[in-house]
Amino acid sequence: MNNSEIIQSFFRFIILVLLQVLLLNHINFLGYINPYLYVLFILVFPLDGNKGLLIFLSFILGLSIDLFGDSGGVHAAASIVIAYARPVILKFSFGVSYEYNMIKINKAPFMELITYIFLMVLVHHLILFSLEIFSFSHVLLLLKSTFFSSIFSIILIYSTLVLFSRKS
Repeated sequence: MNNSEIIQSFFRFIILVLLQVLLLNHINFLGYINPYLYVLFILVFPLDGNKGLLIFLSFILGLSIDLFGDSGGVHAAASIVIAYARPVILKFSFGVSYEYNMIKINKAPFMELITYIFLMVLVHHLILFSLEIFSFSHVLLLLKSTFFSSIFSIILIYSTLVLFSRKS
């Protein structure tokens, strides 16, 4: 990572935490739909960046959301899991292009990008709501929350990527 990527990641981190805490955490549509845009930080972290640093920053990111939302560490746990699983999901989504570092997240083909975003968000939300609900008697609520929040988060993340991608 060079200095410009470090500064860009720092500002992305701060903006996503503030946006999530001040605006998106207050959206609770129909009681179980809540968008989580902060996952975008983990999704677009540079592919050549330090994986240990990504896991640490994911923990700090999730912990920041937990501290402001008083959610007891569920965001930190879900963020660490997807940061750790990110290389496997990248390889599944992008195939051999990932192995040769030939992909740019904001310029990836549509289906590969949607597959990547979908898997990362689905794993994040499944871990998040499993830890938050933590009851086998509420499996339907868990699945409903995971499904609808994932759809809303995927649309929001994809829209943000398209809106802020640099066209060459």
